[in-house]
Amino acid sequence: MKAVHFGAGNIGRGFVGLLLHEAGYEIVFADVAAELIDSLAAADSYTVHEVGQEGQDKVVTGFSALNSGSQQAEVIEAIATADLVTTAVGPHILKFVAPTIAHALAQRSADLGPLHVMACENAINATDILQQEITSAWEGSEEDLVTRAIFANTAVDRIVPAQAAGAHLDVTVETFYEWVIDRTPFNGNEPVIPGATFVDDLGPYIERKLFTVNTGHASAAYFGSVAGIEKIADVMANEQIAAKVNAVLQETKALLVAKHGLDPEVQEAYVQKILTRFTNPHLPDTVGRVGRAPMRKLSRHERFIGPAADLAERGMPVAALSEAIVAALQFNAPDDAEAVTLHEILASQSPDEATSSITGLEPEHPLFAQVSSLIAQSA
Repeated sequence: MKAVHFGAGNIGRGFVGLLLHEAGYEIVFADVAAELIDSLAAADSYTVHEVGQEGQDKVVTGFSALNSGSQQAEVIEAIATADLVTTAVGPHILKFVAPTIAHALAQRSADLGPLHVMACENAINATDILQQEITSAWEGSEEDLVTRAIFANTAVDRIVPAQAAGAHLDVTVETFYEWVIDRTPFNGNEPVIPGATFVDDLGPYIERKLFTVNTGHASAAYFGSVAGIEKIADVMANEQIAAKVNAVLQETKALLVAKHGLDPEVQEAYVQKILTRFTNPHLPDTVGRVGRAPMRKLSRHERFIGPAADLAERGMPVAALSEAIVAALQFNAPDDAEAVTLHEILASQSPDEATSSITGLEPEHPLFAQVSSLIAQSA
């Protein structure tokens, strides 16, 4: 079995790549980072260090690496003969990956059966986004594309912090992980990936993860940034800030219970497990890494505005989420392009204009006036 994975960074190597290796796949890593690809191409193995309770080291072998910028023909050839394509590049990069996959599908032999395509991103239904971009780049009939590829949405969860200097290809990750895949597109022929969980209804899993893990993690980062604390574990050691993060997750818990019918006690246990994960002292995670890209994190269907909008539509409280949004608006990192853009918008636009620009909320939405007021107070 062969898999092509776009994104040879820490998540690609330390999460998706590891699980595909353990499932018996030969992995072809594709990335535009020339130095990283050269290092992978020259290496026989790398080690994933799982830290925390029952931590262990796992060695990944049986991989190759291609530069998806300068070796596009080779990447296309690899995809054309692969069983599976996965991504961990960031939702906004999928549009750049899609044409290469489309060209490969055009060259794919019908004898191989459909290519399984799964985007493993921190976004709701990221594979749908990738499929739309592939369809736009596809030059054949839509019916022909359907016979050549199966697209399945996923929900992924593993904390992979910024790595220590000198780690080279090795990756440090937490012991916990979750890779949940929508079973329905495969019609009973889903790929064999022992580390993944296949489900018939992915929606609740996606929002449970995004609105608990990602919302909580980002809240800790932004509250910590305002307080001048550098490490996430230290942020969560602060009882006042930890209480704020918990309050945020109590609001998202209420939404998930109301929207998806989750058991309140089960979701509370999940919340507490997530909060414990953030305190892992073996993960040198920083507020700068977790808080980066605030424009995306404050966008309409992401970790703050997404749940807050749903709650507002139901007439449910959003006080804790509002406090987290204010903290996110204050995130200032001169080396982060999105943080720079955020502050340019806040400085040059009216509160209503900034609300539209940052969040994508419509003026008539029940959350719009509240966010506009928060922006006005933050100015």
